[in-house]
Amino acid sequence: MGANYMENKTLHITNGGALTNYLVELEFQGEILTWEEMLCEGPTIEHINSPEFIDTRLKFLREFYDIEADTDKLKKDISVLDNTEHYNEIILWFEYDLFCHINLIGVINLLLQKKIDLPLFLVCSGRIHGVKELKSLTELSSSQLSDHYEARVRLTAEDKDLVRTIWQLYNGKDHNLIKPYIVKHSSFEYLSNCLKAHLQRFPNSINGLNELELNILKIIDTRSIHTKNHLLGYALNFQGFYGYSDMQFERIIERLSIFYIEEEHSLTLNEDGKKALNFEENFESRLSDPMIYGGIHKNKFYFDTKLNKLINVTNYAD
Repeated sequence: MGANYMENKTLHITNGGALTNYLVELEFQGEILTWEEMLCEGPTIEHINSPEFIDTRLKFLREFYDIEADTDKLKKDISVLDNTEHYNEIILWFEYDLFCHINLIGVINLLLQKKIDLPLFLVCSGRIHGVKELKSLTELSSSQLSDHYEARVRLTAEDKDLVRTIWQLYNGKDHNLIKPYIVKHSSFEYLSNCLKAHLQRFPNSINGLNELELNILKIIDTRSIHTKNHLLGYALNFQGFYGYSDMQFERIIERLSIFYIEEEHSLTLNEDGKKALNFEENFESRLSDPMIYGGIHKNKFYFDTKLNKLINVTNYAD
């Protein structure tokens, strides 16, 4: 990496264990903090560096995913940020999708809340020249990853202000206020796509399914799907800007079981599945998902595609 790089005291913050292992394998110098959260789902509060935040997240992970997070490990990991005077830069390694971007926004806000004023750089993967599919950081070759590192972007004061504002809005009660930031220019190349994808996670005002759920029904309809596991593979591969994990999709596929018939070697849409796919009926009340995104409940709002905004379910008139 060159002599100058070796002398730098760098803190890398990665989007997960797989990338941390990759950076270690490639002998990137510096310390690594692995961010293992999934802030794109469940309730969050604005002040990340607080017992209330940790309690809120632990309760959500336990109730929705039966995960018992290791609080001691979490606190120990984050304690790296209590003594940052021996670092001279922080490098954030996050990807193009919504899952990564909400985590990235959370991490930057944690740094701001801790008043850490070091140069912040972003390494973000997605589009690769000459390749159709968007790529995650762990899918890059060692030379591609090094190129991404060399092309890292230093975040500006305006970038930090933007991220602070979006985090406030995400934790607030009106996510329509996020809309103006979809068109705002910043160092976050994929933020616009992620914010659009976020609003489309709310139930469509006509059929009551969100974009992810509708996509799964489309996959069942257009592909020859043999099992739920087969469906999971397709859902993971064809999810656009969401970046959801196996665990998240397994929950969605289970909830959507009212729309398909599972036989020994096939999954096919039932009558309700076809109605939902063709926008012939609203199924929101039957799906009634208690999921929370930041500060608001998924089932309290519709996304109206014509108006391109969220509408409170209680105020919605067909």
